Amino acid sequence: MKGTIKLFSTSTVHGSGYLDYAGKAVQKLFQGAEHVLFVPYARPSGISHEEYYAKAKAKFDDLGIRLLSIHHANDPKQALVKSEGIFIGGGNTFVLLRDLYQHGLLDIIKEQVETGTPYMGTSAGSNVAGLTINTTNDMPIVYPPAFEAIQLVDFNLNPHYLDPDPGSTHKGETRETRIKEFHQFNTQPVVGLREGSWLTIQENEIELEGTLPARLFFADRAPIEVHPGPITAHLLAP
Repeated sequence: MKGTIKLFSTSTVHGSGYLDYAGKAVQKLFQGAEHVLFVPYARPSGISHEEYYAKAKAKFDDLGIRLLSIHHANDPKQALVKSEGIFIGGGNTFVLLRDLYQHGLLDIIKEQVETGTPYMGTSAGSNVAGLTINTTNDMPIVYPPAFEAIQLVDFNLNPHYLDPDPGSTHKGETRETRIKEFHQFNTQPVVGLREGSWLTIQENEIELEGTLPARLFFADRAPIEVHPGPITAHLLAP
């Protein structure tokens, strides 16, 4: 994979504005790009694609990056081919993946990144970078043709990962329980990304960035905590 990939758990952390915590990382990713193409498909209701684009564009303007939106393009496939950076925002992962399939964009995105186009995802946009979307927290409010995603990385993600609260009286399943259920039927690792953390992937190197550790889950061994820094060996070890 020649294009650098950044997968953020969220676009907004408590106490700050949209992408405020990630600004420097975003600038570094898209440095030198003439324009970045925004994909707003994950927003199913309450905010239109145009409103979502306006929100993202305002932040990118502040960062000195020109942001265009795929929903303005007459030919979304050509818009991707001509882009010098791709940003897929958050929302509902099932809606996002359905629309990516409907427009025939999954293979094109993968091809663009494989040939050097940088990719950024937040939340749902990070989910679809994995092998499947089966570890999303979202409700399946629509049905995509398949759960297989863009497959930019060889694992799944669980953005917005939450630890069990030992003082809570809630007795429902925890995130960890849900991911263990996933591993009863699937073998790929899952990265639990806590808020304010992100992964940077450059070729075969994977690094955790941000201030918090991540939790890595495996089908055949106990989960582990990893702190910011290189985590390639943990994810690729047999």
